[in-house]
Amino acid sequence: MGVSGCGKTTVGALTAARLDVPYAEGDDFHPIENIEKMAAGIPLTDEDRWPWLDTVADWLGGHQESGGVAACSALRRSYRDRLRRGAPNAYFVHLAATRSELLRRMTGRLGHFMPTILLDSQLETLEPLEPDEAGVTLNALAPPTVLVTEIVDAWRATHR
Repeated sequence: MGVSGCGKTTVGALTAARLDVPYAEGDDFHPIENIEKMAAGIPLTDEDRWPWLDTVADWLGGHQESGGVAACSALRRSYRDRLRRGAPNAYFVHLAATRSELLRRMTGRLGHFMPTILLDSQLETLEPLEPDEAGVTLNALAPPTVLVTEIVDAWRATHR
């Protein structure tokens, strides 16, 4: 989880590969209307997000037994609660980075629909993991392979 540019796709795919489980890119579940809205620099509303979150939750729920990793912004507690309705055992990894680093990363991406103008609205929306939520917050500035090891170790420590 985290705002655009934090590394969800890269780290998520690597984590899924390390765990030998399926990976899903949350952006692929957005309806075209959401993609067009974001591409135009218009932040999504909760009403825009609920059906998308339900689709991600359905995917996660369908992989509760076998395991799976999905990249999803999950910026607010209420969004994570919605995901947990479909996947009660979801474990969240918040990849946190400074605004300047996120902006640098977003500026360097080619072909992504998310414009840098939406970064501040995402940062304003972001609610970090709370102590009662299953998950871990990591420094997104660490190399992806280091983050994967930290994720797997943290997840395994809570699932012994």
